[in-house]
Amino acid sequence: MAPSGETARINNDSVVAAEDLYLQALRVLWEKNWPQHLKKTPQDPMPGLSLPQRLAEWAQRTPDKIAIWFYGRSFSYRQLFDMSERFGARLLAEGVKAGDRVALFMPNCPQFTIAFLSILRIGAVHCPISPMAKREELEHELKDSGARVIVALQSLLPVVETCEGTDLNVYFRTRISDALPAVPELPVPAMVLEEEPPSGNAIDFFDAIADTASPAPVPRTNEAALDRLASINYTSGTTSLPKGCLHTQAHMLYTAAANHLRETSFSETTLNFFPQFWIAGQNHGLVYQIFSGTTLVLLSRWDPLALMMAVENQQVGATTMLVDNLLEVMDHPRFHEFNLSSLKLIRCVSFVKKLDIGVRKRWTARYPNAVLSESAWGMTETHTANTVTIGFQEEDFDLKSRPTFVGLPSPGTDFKICDFETGELLPLGSEGELCCRSPAVFNGYLNAAAASREALREGWVHSGDIGQIDTEGFIHYLGRKKDLIKVNGMSVAPAEIETILAKQSSVLAVGVVARLDELRGEVPVAFVELQKEAVSTSEAELVAWCRDRIASYKVPEVRIVKALPLGQTGKIHKETLKDWARQPI
Repeated sequence: MAPSGETARINNDSVVAAEDLYLQALRVLWEKNWPQHLKKTPQDPMPGLSLPQRLAEWAQRTPDKIAIWFYGRSFSYRQLFDMSERFGARLLAEGVKAGDRVALFMPNCPQFTIAFLSILRIGAVHCPISPMAKREELEHELKDSGARVIVALQSLLPVVETCEGTDLNVYFRTRISDALPAVPELPVPAMVLEEEPPSGNAIDFFDAIADTASPAPVPRTNEAALDRLASINYTSGTTSLPKGCLHTQAHMLYTAAANHLRETSFSETTLNFFPQFWIAGQNHGLVYQIFSGTTLVLLSRWDPLALMMAVENQQVGATTMLVDNLLEVMDHPRFHEFNLSSLKLIRCVSFVKKLDIGVRKRWTARYPNAVLSESAWGMTETHTANTVTIGFQEEDFDLKSRPTFVGLPSPGTDFKICDFETGELLPLGSEGELCCRSPAVFNGYLNAAAASREALREGWVHSGDIGQIDTEGFIHYLGRKKDLIKVNGMSVAPAEIETILAKQSSVLAVGVVARLDELRGEVPVAFVELQKEAVSTSEAELVAWCRDRIASYKVPEVRIVKALPLGQTGKIHKETLKDWARQPI
């Protein structure tokens, strides 16, 4: 018999009460362990203002300050404001209305920033698409979003033209070289040297700006405008086509405010080379700069020499990079020619290679005042950067406490661990589904009601990630549930094996997946890329390394490969590894 309405209400009240007590206990631990030099609340210099409104304010307060420095060409806040106003007016003239979708299909460049701000300025919706997308991916996202307008790199327009069944009716073209100085001060990407003169029927981006009269100043709007749909950010599809996450400017602004907690956050120059179409690149390369009124050094793509030259030239104070990138910088033959002492904070993302004590010591031996922190936990659905890892580097606490350490919740964000099947709240120290609640949680997936209901429950994002909150309140990430390996019924987290193998000095990078096995159900298979000087290391040696450090049922088969397959954002492409695992040795 189903419980009566009164019984159900009492049960629900009990669940809510238990969750409240759980969260209260976590907040006590948060207060106890929060780094003393960080602010405890999100910091916002212009509460209630949208990004276009903030741009207008910066253009008045600091008109000549550099907003974007791009290979030696500077765009001031006054110039950025004027160009975004003009392009917004051109979009209106082309029939774009509030709520219409505008797609951006290009690599990092100032045009991306201008278009992004123009789209938000007129109340339209920003739809970034990876410039590496092939026809099927591009066509899916254009049709799913219903984009009517696209701003594309000129060389990518042929791919756009192959797409069928879209709503596109206005096309803008641009080139990276259109935004470069006459004589670049950094090495430019090879693709720039291959760019051809403007051609075709698409509207030239900078011509559209030059030919459009400047409209009236950005009007003040009420705070509710921040809650309108502003961006559709597509998740990376591994087992299905990407889904569009619905985000607002309020989500963007909270994420920025919760990540500006250091004393220097509102004054230092930052550098970004992460793709601006990617949610992390959107934060670091679009939102944070306009939010804080600081200078952004923008690179179209990763280049260790360009980064070192730019850091020294512009006295960059903070950046985010993959651990792979950091190693490339330190291994570069010209590393010691540059003074990188201005770089006080490097957020390290461990997609392939892991941040370890050895890597940190290599950098701080030369630059002892720099902080190298692991990147925060986050996902497209939560607008990323939902935990704080800065402030836990003393005596390498973050790297020693557990390899999966991702810190404490950002101010205003809550986490809990639930049972994957029942949704039951689990006690501290348990492993289960990592769930997140914050002011930046998405509004659901576009055109996917069932998936939205599954992921978003009573304000909590059920991440599908395996996590743990330990008895001190620190959060640990153990991998994706769909990647969990069941060996004789026992759960094995690939991230644990990857971390153990990454500590072996011969290992450059590693990815672990499951292989079906008649006797044990599944077995872990570790694909290992070796350091260049470690070619003599054998698979048997790596198996023995694991056997000495983890339970026998977790010990993987090891297959040494020349290179690991990487996806568009630098993550190991595990679907490819699963295909490799099915192949006989």
